[in-house]
Amino acid sequence: MDTHHNTHPDRIAARFRALRARNEAALIPYIVAGDPSLARTRELVLELEARGADLIELGVPFSDPMADGPANQRAAARGLAAGATLPAILSMVAELRRVSQIPLVLFGYYNPILHYGCERLCADAARAGIDGLLVVDLPPEEAEELAGPAARHGLDIIYLLAPTTPLERSRGIARSASGFLYYVSVTGVTGARARLSADLADKVNQLRAVTDLPIGVGFGISTPAQAGEVAAFADAVVVGSALSLLIEANAEAEDLVPTAGEFVATLKDAVRAARAAAPGATA
Repeated sequence: MDTHHNTHPDRIAARFRALRARNEAALIPYIVAGDPSLARTRELVLELEARGADLIELGVPFSDPMADGPANQRAAARGLAAGATLPAILSMVAELRRVSQIPLVLFGYYNPILHYGCERLCADAARAGIDGLLVVDLPPEEAEELAGPAARHGLDIIYLLAPTTPLERSRGIARSASGFLYYVSVTGVTGARARLSADLADKVNQLRAVTDLPIGVGFGISTPAQAGEVAAFADAVVVGSALSLLIEANAEAEDLVPTAGEFVATLKDAVRAARAAAPGATA
C-alpha cells in the first residue's frame, strides 16, 4: 500500500481556508505549460505567485483541445512545440516545489492521461507536487479509472459545471469533487468575453445550496473589472485566455515575466477590493 500521500499537504483546502478567513476570493491564473518554454513556465509560476496568484492551473498541451478557444489553442500548440509532455511538466513541477508551495492544478484532456496511465500519472503527479487534476472532457460518471488513484494519492479532482448543468446533476458532481468546483460562466469554448452573464451571481448562489466546496468561476474573465465583479460572489476567479494572449504578444520579449506579473497584480488588486466594497456580499 502506497501511503506516501499522507505527507502530501492539502494545499488547495488550506489556501481556501486562509482566504475565507480574510474574506477574500482566490485568483487562479491559467497558463499553458511550455508556453513559450518550460523554463519560462517555471519563472512565470514564481512571478505570478509573487504578484498575488493564489493557485495556478497548469495547462497540459494537447493536439486537439476542443473546449478551448483560439488563444488557448495557440498556447497549446506553442507548448507542444516546446516539448511540454507530461513527464517534462512533472519534472519542472518537482523542481518548482523546492522553492514554492503554491497549489498547482494540472488542467488538460483525458487522452494524454490515458496514454500515460491513470495510476502512474496520479503517483507521479503527487510525487512531483501537483495538488489537483482538472480534466476538461471527463465527466464524473466516466472518471472512475482516474478518481480511485487520485484519491489514493491525495489529489483533488476538480469538475466543471456549466450554466446548462441541471441543479440535481450539479449536486451529484459536487459529491464526487474535491478541492473546488469550477463553474464555467459561459457556454461554449474558453476565451475573453466583453461582458459577463447577468445571472452569474444567482447561479453561483444556487450552487451553494448543493455544496460546501469553494466555487470558482472561469471562462471569459479577462479584465480586472470583470475579475472584481466575480470576486464579489465567487470563492475564486480563474483567468486564462487573457493571459495566453499576453504571453503570445510578449513571448519573445525580455520582460515577458514581469509583464505577466504586472497583469496578475492588477487582477489581484481588483479581487481584493471587490469585497471590501461590499462586506456583506458573501454572508
